[in-house]
Amino acid sequence: MIKLKNVQKIYRTEHVETHALGGLSLSIAAGEFVSVMGPSGSGKTTLLNITGLLDTFDRGSYLLDGRDVSGLSDRQMSKLRNAMIGFIFQSFNLIPDINVFDNIDVPLRYRGWKAKRRREAIEEALGLVGLTSRIKHLPSQLSGGQQQRVAVARALAGNPALILADEPTGNLDSAMAMEIMDLLERINQLGTTLVMVTHDPELANRAQRQLHLLDGQLIDMDFSDGHKPLFVEEEAISAAAE
Repeated sequence: MIKLKNVQKIYRTEHVETHALGGLSLSIAAGEFVSVMGPSGSGKTTLLNITGLLDTFDRGSYLLDGRDVSGLSDRQMSKLRNAMIGFIFQSFNLIPDINVFDNIDVPLRYRGWKAKRRREAIEEALGLVGLTSRIKHLPSQLSGGQQQRVAVARALAGNPALILADEPTGNLDSAMAMEIMDLLERINQLGTTLVMVTHDPELANRAQRQLHLLDGQLIDMDFSDGHKPLFVEEEAISAAAE
């Protein structure tokens, strides 16, 4: 599904160059559930943005489901992104003044689907996340966990081959976080490829495979010598303090 080879991404200002990804190579098979961890500034969001066709890269190659996307125009990337990829964000990104149905309907309208097809897809997605009874509610009438389930339904409604989740439980308490993780696992079991960025090792371990980024590179997380990378220790200390 995803094949990156020697991908580099450099952010430039007038005086500074920031190497967000430094020749990163990565393959993710169709149907995999992969988690991505790393400290702030390690390149996690950049990796997600590039794989989601939200950002370009400077060097290397990227095959999405066998298609080379490196030479696509903005319009072509937008069309492919809308057809193949669903996004789940930490902040939900729901439109506050329209109801649950319309929030999920918005991206489907860009596909040009007829009203009947959109309604069927929305009702099916809401049924999967257990929110059919909330279809006419506004986001402000929902709990945080329910809002995130709406965001999951929005990602699912277009039947994407790939879902990218950026800290999908970051704004939820532990009980709600577990519910969302259970839901993501069920979605993956239905055949959807899932890539999730998280800072929580417990959640990361629920994926089939864990990737660890540091300074824009994948690092080996073999702890056979009894030592963990510094960023793992720092996150554990931070979590204990909270």
